[in-house]
Amino acid sequence: MFLNDQEQQILNEVKQFLADEVTAELVEESLHNELLYGGRMGREFVRKFAKRGWLVPTWPREYGGLDCSQMLAASIRHEMAYARVPMTFAGAFQGGPTILNYGSEEMKAEFLPGLASGEIEFALGYSEPGAGSDLMCLKMLAEDKGDHFLINGQKIFTTQAHIGDYHWLAVRTNPEGPKSERLSLFVVDFDTPGITVNPMITMAGTQTNDVFYDNVRVDRKYLVGEKNKGYHYILAALEHERTFPYGHYLRFFEELLDYTKTATRNGQPLARDPLIRQRLAEHETELEVVKHLYYSIAALMDEGRSPAYEASMEKLFLCEFEQRLAATAMEVLGHLGQLTAGNAVAPLNGLAEYYYRWTVIETIYGGTSEVQRNIIASRGLQMPRAPRR
Repeated sequence: MFLNDQEQQILNEVKQFLADEVTAELVEESLHNELLYGGRMGREFVRKFAKRGWLVPTWPREYGGLDCSQMLAASIRHEMAYARVPMTFAGAFQGGPTILNYGSEEMKAEFLPGLASGEIEFALGYSEPGAGSDLMCLKMLAEDKGDHFLINGQKIFTTQAHIGDYHWLAVRTNPEGPKSERLSLFVVDFDTPGITVNPMITMAGTQTNDVFYDNVRVDRKYLVGEKNKGYHYILAALEHERTFPYGHYLRFFEELLDYTKTATRNGQPLARDPLIRQRLAEHETELEVVKHLYYSIAALMDEGRSPAYEASMEKLFLCEFEQRLAATAMEVLGHLGQLTAGNAVAPLNGLAEYYYRWTVIETIYGGTSEVQRNIIASRGLQMPRAPRR
């Protein structure tokens, strides 16, 4: 990680802010909301945090940023993850950069200041029944009516639909032609008539959603960039989504390590157990790999290069490492690892049990591990695509 003196000073200020402002109640709410934009305390925190330009440090100052490097942005997200505060923002990290690059001046003026200040947030509208990770198979249709579009269909696994303000929506606008030229992107206010949001509870106890559109009228000015170019915009945005901060798992590892040094079994600290020592040594090595993968993406982007497959490498390795770490924690804690947060005798405040469930979901969000491997094979190794069966 290489920061200039000004950026290092900003990062030091971020760390101090987090030390001063983060409370146990905020962390509890943030974990319940998957470290996303979240509930009442999360929104208050994000707005206070964003006033300093820390939410979008790479953006131009005219839109609320600091004109700083991707390396600083990655470092800030790492510290947010370590503090277990909201640190994943569909608007600031995906929709916003896409609007910056492709949106009209009118759209920039309407949305970028609110995203930068934490006043508004988007929810991603990509996955559909039967087309979870295959964007080219999306069927939700937007009919071009001239000055507006009429949208009908269903989205699934829309995680922030119950707390977000706008839908970052991918739909078909061209039923024929090349698959890569069929989609368009829209920004849709969730208060628009005809939208229904139904909750879906995940295995981690968190909420995602089904979203239904029934003749939803969307003004043409909310089309992002050019019609039928949405697939190309999404690919660029996904590189940001798939760069996963690892700070919360670094902290969990440190907490687990400290636990093994103090907790005893058969009169000896757990840290003396050779199997536990070997497992934690492996995880320390894996964390170092994650660190280099994570910051190498920021370095690539600062050089003006696209992490076309590197982001998939980091996402794949981190999310599968998380599962291994959670499994180790459950083995180390034994039957106590099954106790949930809030139980007075739960070690590590029940996080082992929570992460054991949550890490399964992480290998699916942002594209499954199988999708990431295919991206690495095709874009990174230049291998031909596997034939469809």
